[in-house]
Amino acid sequence: MTNAAETAATDELLFSVDEGGIARITLNRPQARNALTFAMYRGLVELCGRIEEDRAIKAVIIAGAGDKAFAAGTDIAQFRSFDKPEDALGYERFMDRVLGSLERLRVPTIAAIAGACTGGGAAIAAACDMRIASRDARFGIPIARTLGNCLSQNTLRRLANLIGAPRVKDILFTARLVGAEEALAIGLVNEMVEDAAAVAERATALAALLASHAPLTLQATKEGLRRIAEEGVAEAVADERPGDDLIVMTYMSEDFREGMEAFLAKRPPAFKGR
Repeated sequence: MTNAAETAATDELLFSVDEGGIARITLNRPQARNALTFAMYRGLVELCGRIEEDRAIKAVIIAGAGDKAFAAGTDIAQFRSFDKPEDALGYERFMDRVLGSLERLRVPTIAAIAGACTGGGAAIAAACDMRIASRDARFGIPIARTLGNCLSQNTLRRLANLIGAPRVKDILFTARLVGAEEALAIGLVNEMVEDAAAVAERATALAALLASHAPLTLQATKEGLRRIAEEGVAEAVADERPGDDLIVMTYMSEDFREGMEAFLAKRPPAFKGR
């Protein structure tokens, strides 16, 4: 496992893992409100691969450096070279890969959001499993009044799964920013706390709680819900049903046996993720 000292995937994307198996990814461009470069997006994909390989990692927190922004979207200057359809299609397919890598991580992901969370930043937050926001957080994808582009089907799906298609239309059509209280009320975030320091503290506490739970249960829950959201509930084929592999993975695991025995013995379980 990576040591507790913080290491940089790049200067603009920091990565660390603590002794409890909690990984932290920090979007580190505070001078640009943590707007993401293409290199940062590529770094996120690489970090997801590292996290998948490191079985000691139990949860991931993604945050922005400073207290002004989680991320203010993609660095717009990088779009200046777009001059043919392949540029646009390639970018959105690349973004689907980035966000899909986050969405498919086997471990829970928590977006720790302070300040602005817009554009690509909002898409990253939506791809995470849980979102904690500061009271001054603001969410939005104001492309209808800025760039005039659109979101991919997969990004629209994630947003619609969170808050429903009518609210997605409201936010995208009006190009407005949603405050933290409204975001909490409509289910865009799970929790609201006072400020950036409280976001960091609560995200760490929540990650520690999740890291103490059965890894395969969390993994199966994530993957099962992802499949339902992406594919719908398919009909059974012969004796096989969607998600049978996830059921077998958990029920046949050492962790299931340990959880059962620990419950019966009235002691805390010692889960190992296998």
